[in-house]
Amino acid sequence: MVTARGTDINVIADYPVPRRLILDTAQAAAASIGVSRALMERLADLGAAREKLEVFRNGVDLERFHPVPRDAARQQIGICAAPDDHMVLSVGNLVELKGHHLAIEALQELPKGTRLAIIGKGSDYSRLEALARQLGLADRVHFAGVIPPDQLKWWYSAADVLVLCSSREGWPNVLLEAMACGTPVIATKVGGVAEVLAHGAGTLLSGRSSAALVSALASLFAASPDRQQIRRHAERFAWDDTSRAQLELFRRISPVRRLIG
Repeated sequence: MVTARGTDINVIADYPVPRRLILDTAQAAAASIGVSRALMERLADLGAAREKLEVFRNGVDLERFHPVPRDAARQQIGICAAPDDHMVLSVGNLVELKGHHLAIEALQELPKGTRLAIIGKGSDYSRLEALARQLGLADRVHFAGVIPPDQLKWWYSAADVLVLCSSREGWPNVLLEAMACGTPVIATKVGGVAEVLAHGAGTLLSGRSSAALVSALASLFAASPDRQQIRRHAERFAWDDTSRAQLELFRRISPVRRLIG
């Protein structure tokens, strides 16, 4: 059995030799698992047998990621703001495809009290820092670097919104982590994002641009989303169901079922 995660199918499979190897592997495997339906549709379109494709979505650790009162969270991370000020959070590797530059550009059009915190590291750090300085936003953009997973709940809870402006994604766990902390999310409609944000759980951008992000943020700030309701949506993605489905698949395809039965 093999698992598709994102870039392997969305990018690497565009090259002839890797695509042939991926399809040979899918044919030889008893089953192929994808973390989103969009990935499995892409694999089927490449030529893999649909009857051997399974969608097992990534879950979220609901104990590690849980809501913390916003004021306490802001005090914990050391980013203090007036009660009416907003904090926007962008999380991911500092590379173009994650769209951090769009969040910085959007900050120009947001109220002066709005701050942007960016978590991650990568090759675009210097370029993003220079962009913030060039736009006169250096004092409103905070580069937090890499944050340990057990500390991320403070950042999600401190934020009024998480933005994910990626050009491509598989199944972005960062959305579920934020929602598990009760934080609303805004994201581009790529990969499995629409599946994560089904039933109006978050906002899908009308396009991948700073203007689209500004519009979405203005609407969200005016609406004051129910953070408890957002948490309840995330609770639908606990690991239990995915783990049970995987175990059942193992039992079904294993020639020695007694070893895992």
